[in-house]
Amino acid sequence: MRQKRPEYTLVAICALFGVSRQAYYLAHHNAARTSIAHMVVLTLVGEFRAAVPMLGTRKLLHLLIPEMEKHEIKMGRDLLYDLLRFHGLLIRRRRRIVKTTDSHHWLRKYPNLIAHLSLSAPEQLWVSDITYIRTLEGFSYLSLITDAYSRKIVGYALHPSLEAIGCIAALEMALDSRKRISPFILIHHSDRGIQYCSQNYTALLNEDRIAISMTQSGSPYENALAERVNGIIKNEFFPKKVYQNHKEAKKSIAVIIGHYNERRPHASLNYHTPDQAHGMSGEIQKRWKGYSRPKKGKEENQVINT
Repeated sequence: MRQKRPEYTLVAICALFGVSRQAYYLAHHNAARTSIAHMVVLTLVGEFRAAVPMLGTRKLLHLLIPEMEKHEIKMGRDLLYDLLRFHGLLIRRRRRIVKTTDSHHWLRKYPNLIAHLSLSAPEQLWVSDITYIRTLEGFSYLSLITDAYSRKIVGYALHPSLEAIGCIAALEMALDSRKRISPFILIHHSDRGIQYCSQNYTALLNEDRIAISMTQSGSPYENALAERVNGIIKNEFFPKKVYQNHKEAKKSIAVIIGHYNERRPHASLNYHTPDQAHGMSGEIQKRWKGYSRPKKGKEENQVINT
């Protein structure tokens, strides 16, 4: 005959572990609250990443803090990191593999004018670059022009080829949006690609009295900000995305750049968005100096802070 298992009361179990019933109920209540808090935070993360799919942990925390305060949730960087890690929500970065720059041409190349340039307002420096987007029909190429002070994308165009027409369309958009409020001469900086050296492109810059600056060595570090913004648009908003066709990609790009300018905070802009920073002047505090990553795990690979 099977021996009946002894039944333990809550009092007996608490006595066995040396805790009171009040401590047990408090721990049970706190565990329930923690579980609910985690669900709220994960829901908020999902909402933020619906607009910016690859938003990193530090920027997420900045956006989450006011929302968590409304729910009386306390969570720091390390706990958020652990929560995202547990649920497989940490992000990985991908490297660009398609070459978009051809600097081996006979067209005139310009000197680098920004080596020691200090920025204090928008419309002092625009940086330009090209990245690619995958479609089932092949690659489409995204030309971006970014204001270096505010990180705002002031001009963009998606074109099915690497012809200069895509870069020219992006430049025309930037020129149309220009406020001309800065007392400084505006500098346009790019790599030495044939698109930026083309007669039609440089003519537009000269016509608007914009100084032309170009990288000298071909190193991406000479145009690091433009490369970084390209990386953000590509890797944080549509990682591994393959569009059906160029038309679908073009429609999506307009929405993505709107989210980037209006909703994505930058550590280098004191967690302001580019739209907010574009209306500012003077030095903007950088929030990423002295930042140290949590020791646990290596899921979040090395990232240039922006």
